[in-house]
Amino acid sequence: MLAAMSARADIAIIGGGIVGVATALALTNESKAHVVVLEAEPRLAAHQTGNNSGVIHSALYYRPGSQKAALCRRGRELLLRFCAEHDIAHEVCGKVVVASAPRDVTRLDELMQRGIANGLLGLARLSAAEMREREPHVRATAGLFVPETGVVDYRRVTEAMAAEVYKRGGRVVTGARVLAVARTTDGELALETTAGAERARAIINCAGLQADRVARLCGTEPGVRIVPFRGEYYSLVPEARDLVRALIYPVPDPALPFLGVHFTRRITGEVEAGPNAVLAWRREGYRKGSFSLRDAASILSYGGAWRLGAHYWRTGLGELYRSVSKAAFVRALQTLVPEVAAAALGPGGAGVRAQALDPTGKLLDDFCILESAHMLHVLNAPSPAATASLAIGERLAEMAKQSFALG
Repeated sequence: MLAAMSARADIAIIGGGIVGVATALALTNESKAHVVVLEAEPRLAAHQTGNNSGVIHSALYYRPGSQKAALCRRGRELLLRFCAEHDIAHEVCGKVVVASAPRDVTRLDELMQRGIANGLLGLARLSAAEMREREPHVRATAGLFVPETGVVDYRRVTEAMAAEVYKRGGRVVTGARVLAVARTTDGELALETTAGAERARAIINCAGLQADRVARLCGTEPGVRIVPFRGEYYSLVPEARDLVRALIYPVPDPALPFLGVHFTRRITGEVEAGPNAVLAWRREGYRKGSFSLRDAASILSYGGAWRLGAHYWRTGLGELYRSVSKAAFVRALQTLVPEVAAAALGPGGAGVRAQALDPTGKLLDDFCILESAHMLHVLNAPSPAATASLAIGERLAEMAKQSFALG
């Protein structure tokens, strides 16, 4: 899938994760624009999209009125419809959120009210006995059943979206890392990539882990920096998978954009346990020893990272301890399912979350899209971006039609 030299498009989308490809799908559907997706890696969905648990989120956690809440609800509807139309395996299995400490019960009630405000259907408070009916191996004071949560393989979804983009005349170019962007004398944008030259009237930056750097490459100061957090998982051995029927989550810390260690029965039947959230010293660093001098310097030279560390250093040390200590990881999981033992945990995968951080040390909680001349930059699109991807694509397509004067 190599691009021809100086190939032209109305819009070049940088990034072949699910958000980038969903945006191409929306543009080729609504505006009939000639679109090219430029993905740096040899395959699509190589990073955040292809290394998550595959959860279809319901919008339980997000602040009412936020982009996350609205786009997750809309995106979930579109995603389920897309999966049904394209025969993609998925399951709406529901999940339980577990209150394992007295303070969690109050938070659970607040979480339920937030879910109701976001339009979730079928939410149900559970007693300890009712919890055991749904998840027999959970031990908790109380719980919340969230029926609209599900699972899917987002890599498969992305590939199906890309196939639709091809059918509509769009192009998807893998192995096309963008090296330089310049404005031509006729007002177009010239992109130098490792797969050849491209020209476009406009750019949409969906580069995920590299989104801030791509923005700067395009001549835009993003005002934030991407700080990568690695989430590490174990996988339950086959003999222990019956400890988990569907999805089991803790009550999250409202001060942090992470959900805590949990159990997820994937669409394949495997059960993941995790993740923790540790600072990654490489943006695409999926192993504990992964290190990039450039990426480490980007973190250590940023005042926002130091301010974040000063505020959450205890939390960070706890996450790091669970990373190096399997016993500590097991203890965290046992607050949900006491029967889980170290022997039940086999090797699992890891994902890296692209988290935008501002200079004050604040982790951006909501989606963030920055507009500049003939460009849109998606600077923060962590979970639930995969669930919301088709709705994010709709939003970007609408913005593009208005900003780029598309027919």
